Amino acid sequence: MDLGLSGRSAIVCASTQGLGLACARALATEGVDVVLNGRDPDKTATVADELGREIGRAVRYVAADVTTDQGREALLAECPAPDILVNNNAGPAPGQFADYGREQWRNALDANMIAPLLLVRAVLPAMRERRFGRIINIVSAMVTTPRPHMTLSAGARAGLVAALKGVALEVARDNVTIHNLLPERFDTERQIYMAKQAAVREAISYDEARAKQVESIAARRLGRPPEFGAVCAFLCSDHAGYMSGQNVHLDGGSYPALV
Repeated sequence: MDLGLSGRSAIVCASTQGLGLACARALATEGVDVVLNGRDPDKTATVADELGREIGRAVRYVAADVTTDQGREALLAECPAPDILVNNNAGPAPGQFADYGREQWRNALDANMIAPLLLVRAVLPAMRERRFGRIINIVSAMVTTPRPHMTLSAGARAGLVAALKGVALEVARDNVTIHNLLPERFDTERQIYMAKQAAVREAISYDEARAKQVESIAARRLGRPPEFGAVCAFLCSDHAGYMSGQNVHLDGGSYPALV
């Protein structure tokens, strides 16, 4: 299937590893001019070089922290009017609700709600004017299935999803779509980290924690990052122009509700 993306441009935030990189790779493979982003300059340059050699053309990159004004400005200076914006950022560490104060909540909101909202605000006018735009927010299954140890993530990301649902209604007339990808248990560095945290929290071994991750998924396996990237690329395509404002669960069939 030709996704009709060749020649488009994209900013993919936090895209030097994991699900962000999977999305960047899928888009770049479809001919999109992708701007990679990461906080570590050396790592970001290395990943951009590796992806460029993989797809046979240079890949642009910006080493910047998207939670800062300077970081967002640097990304937009490199790609002022992207056709596609993929919002992504590291999630808050798991912990107990009683331990969180104003600083922890402010940091979670800045990273996982405010920063992506400001990027959306910056790119929307040009998308609407040229009558094409695709915005993908990589959030979390915690948006619809919160857990006691993930209240920071659930709160901030649910706020982002709610705010952009209203925006999606307004911009659909201009062929600008907004979707949220809700991953659960993909085989990435994040899940290795979460398993280590669970091992400490539950007083079990790391191997036991990893086994529990697999058992928590209906498909009885962890997701593969390329599967995630493929869904992102499709939602950015011409073929997905008649759907918007959706929360797409990517969880091996684990989401238990009807809606």
